[in-house]
Amino acid sequence: MIRRVLPHGMGRGLLTRRPGTRRGGFSLDWDGKVSEIKKKIKSILPGRSCDLLQDTSHLPPEHSDVVIVGGGVLGLSVAYWLKKLESRRGAIRVLVVERDHTYSQASTGLSVGGICQQFSLPENIQLSLFSASFLRNINEYLAVVDAPPLDLRFNPSGYLLLASEKDAAAMESNVKVQRQEGAKVSLMSPDQLRNKFPWINTEGVALASYGFVSSSQRMLTTDDKAVVLKRIHEVHVKMDRSLEYQPVECAIVINAAGAWSAQIAALAGVGEGPPGTLQGTKLPVEPRKRYVYVWHCPQGPGLETPLVADTSGAYFRREGLGSNYLGGRSPTEQEEPDPANLEVDHDFFQDKVQSAWAGYYDYNTFDQNGVVGPHPLVVNMYFATGFSGHGLQQAPGIGRAVAEMVLKGRFQTIDLSPFLFTRFYLGEKIQENNII
Repeated sequence: MIRRVLPHGMGRGLLTRRPGTRRGGFSLDWDGKVSEIKKKIKSILPGRSCDLLQDTSHLPPEHSDVVIVGGGVLGLSVAYWLKKLESRRGAIRVLVVERDHTYSQASTGLSVGGICQQFSLPENIQLSLFSASFLRNINEYLAVVDAPPLDLRFNPSGYLLLASEKDAAAMESNVKVQRQEGAKVSLMSPDQLRNKFPWINTEGVALASYGFVSSSQRMLTTDDKAVVLKRIHEVHVKMDRSLEYQPVECAIVINAAGAWSAQIAALAGVGEGPPGTLQGTKLPVEPRKRYVYVWHCPQGPGLETPLVADTSGAYFRREGLGSNYLGGRSPTEQEEPDPANLEVDHDFFQDKVQSAWAGYYDYNTFDQNGVVGPHPLVVNMYFATGFSGHGLQQAPGIGRAVAEMVLKGRFQTIDLSPFLFTRFYLGEKIQENNII
């Protein structure tokens, strides 16, 4: 009988043996050994150069302490923070697996790219504040010795959210929470809005929230039944342009597969039990297609234009110096497009656009918020997924939180316990009111 399931998955002891060692306490430099053996064979055999032993440099390693499934911004953030926070250099071996080597369909590169701090949940606000600080101070984290400083061309233009009379009270309440968490947000009346942004049509607008991007930081189941804990011992990595799979033994698996993370979870047995049980609780993440349109407007708003989201849910922001703008709107449930491909419906938004593209949301159908931390039963699978459109802007903080959980057994800087997987089984939604 297991008295508490969740602490078992979160507890210490998952990396008790020194990472990078097995049985005898050491690891072989296999590539170095192969090279040395080849040289010896070539030196004693006459004729053409010898290639008796197959080159394995293109294969993933046979062993890795942590395997991260998904090489988008969330997966790479987890990898960065695992190495950043490891106890000593080289203590943890990390392998990142990504199926789209070109990133042509990756949500990271197809996103709109804003950072919003005007959320209603304190955890989401804190994550965005940290992301803004991380990007402003990027060279403190990612600078390379003897290389030029990184220039991300970070343009902190902020977010401008518009509310009708019906939603004005909720906006005021949200702004109180945002200010308590350290976000710089101001409320604006229609008159103030027209004075600052004379190009805005304020018809139907009762209140606006203008957020400046700041650099500040500030189990036993309920029915008392025993459950079976599982552990992943290896992952199989499919090789590029091949039918071959390479097995990789590992201690930890990070599921950062975005829109396809539910499929990865199912491969590990997540959700295979009877409905209504913890074993039968699936990861409620699915791909949702979103369109982004680009149009040219020579007389449009200037360089200081924030990302604007109006009362209808439509949004836009300025793109670069050429009087181009990009935007769109989220569809209703009845309008949800088929996610089978990334083709664009050009009639969905407006006719006069220069170009358009589509990308995937890793859409959490339960409460549209992220899933962070360990699975309660598959004890060495950790999640960083389900952010429903705000994964890119929160990736620095999410990666740090997952690394803290793996290495320390708990969240240390931002407590993301409300984002744990167990809320799906318990039916405890965390409601975020400001999802664009």
